[in-house]
Amino acid sequence: MAMADRTRRSIVERLALGPCAVGELARDLPVSRPAVSQHLKVLKRAGLVHDRADGTRRVYQLDPSGLAAMRADLDRFWARALADFKQLVEQGEGKDP
Repeated sequence: MAMADRTRRSIVERLALGPCAVGELARDLPVSRPAVSQHLKVLKRAGLVHDRADGTRRVYQLDPSGLAAMRADLDRFWARALADFKQLVEQGEGKDP
């Protein structure tokens, strides 16, 4: 999953503040500029960010539709996990300790 990596989460947190070029992102992170570019490539492939040319720079920003899709997936996961937990609790209520 694209968001499993701490650096990618940091990039998303920074982009939540507004669009940013790779160099600007790299200044605030403990990884090289090429590493930031690779992380952005993963985020872009996952549909979480998109980029545009600004002269010789690439400026990245969050993609609201990709974030909404990720949120929907997480909501479905948690809804299922909570329903399973509820079922386990209810099954256990009828048993003696």
